[in-house]
Amino acid sequence: MLSSLSRRAQRVSSPGHARIAELATSMKLDGADVIDLSAGRPAESTPHYICEAAAAALISGGTHQTLTQGSPEFRRACAQKLARDNAIIADPDRSIVATLGGKQGLLLALIASLNHGDEVIIEDPCFMSYDPAIRFAGGQPIRVPLLKDNGYHWSEAALESAVTRHTRAIVVSSPHNPTGRVHTEEDMTLLANVAQAHDLLVIVDETYEQLVWNGQHRSLANWPGMQDRTITLMSLNKAFSMGGWRIGFNHGPEPLVKAMINVQQHLVSSSSSFAQAGATVAMSDLPPRELKDLWTDWENRIQFAVGEINTMSCASCEIPDAGFYAWIDIRHSGISSKEMAHRLLQDQHVGLVPGSAFGQQGEGFLRMTCVKSWRDIRAGVKRIRKVLG
Repeated sequence: MLSSLSRRAQRVSSPGHARIAELATSMKLDGADVIDLSAGRPAESTPHYICEAAAAALISGGTHQTLTQGSPEFRRACAQKLARDNAIIADPDRSIVATLGGKQGLLLALIASLNHGDEVIIEDPCFMSYDPAIRFAGGQPIRVPLLKDNGYHWSEAALESAVTRHTRAIVVSSPHNPTGRVHTEEDMTLLANVAQAHDLLVIVDETYEQLVWNGQHRSLANWPGMQDRTITLMSLNKAFSMGGWRIGFNHGPEPLVKAMINVQQHLVSSSSSFAQAGATVAMSDLPPRELKDLWTDWENRIQFAVGEINTMSCASCEIPDAGFYAWIDIRHSGISSKEMAHRLLQDQHVGLVPGSAFGQQGEGFLRMTCVKSWRDIRAGVKRIRKVLG
């Protein structure tokens, strides 16, 4: 049977956080008291007002397939959200398509825009699905290092040197996963200048844009000259604790949105009807007090975890600008990130993701999810201290 597998499928391994999560789950089934701080999944369930909207849609018969592009109500809510939160004026009928979350949105954008062999510049470290998604779409990922010593900013020289006659696009996440950095206006200006100088598309993953603790997030699509060459990936999975709903949307120029709708028709037909109904309510107004209070509590958990890590002798960490991960520097330990992650899981029953899963420049780091329950966070840092402290 191995001879029937595609080379494309064989070249791509499962993501690092999935392997840790699977091992942690297996240990739990064997009776171990495992605290899994690997996958980016909040402890809290989706807020009730969102669930009630989806339930009402189900009960009232909203169980039928929507338009491939998404229901009109959902797309209007997306446009309203973009205008309110991101200063992007979007036509809900021409520049928005519903997706099954950020990952499927990325693959949709890549399939619609890449030809076989096109090069796509990505950050290193970066979200671990970018590289395989580009390969699935027939492209070639080109990694440009984001170095801690440079504040995780690209230099003009580094970015320009990665551009060739085969370069088609740049993929970035802002706010950034895994480092938690919010890309600055200087970063975005550099991206815009390089993209316009070389006629490149920029795909920006803004999954964590509502979870900014320090600094100010600004969408690249509202930079001068960038709306017609930017695809913005939006997802409700993280900020609204809707990971299981698989719902989000892409915003982009009309020709690319038309292409994405065509691809979507053959891939998945459409996003879930009742997930769109819940997401419509989530995006229609400013977040209610209960959600803002939850985000504040998440920020407190992050600050607590980072503070505890910074008292450990073999680890250091900066409070992230955004998102809900601690990016733990263990380079002085002399142990690889993969070995350290497995040691923590096997010896202390606590799951973290090795930084090497995010790229070569992630080696020497661990990623810890800090939005688990207060009980798990407190117990988790105690166990981590036994190895790193």
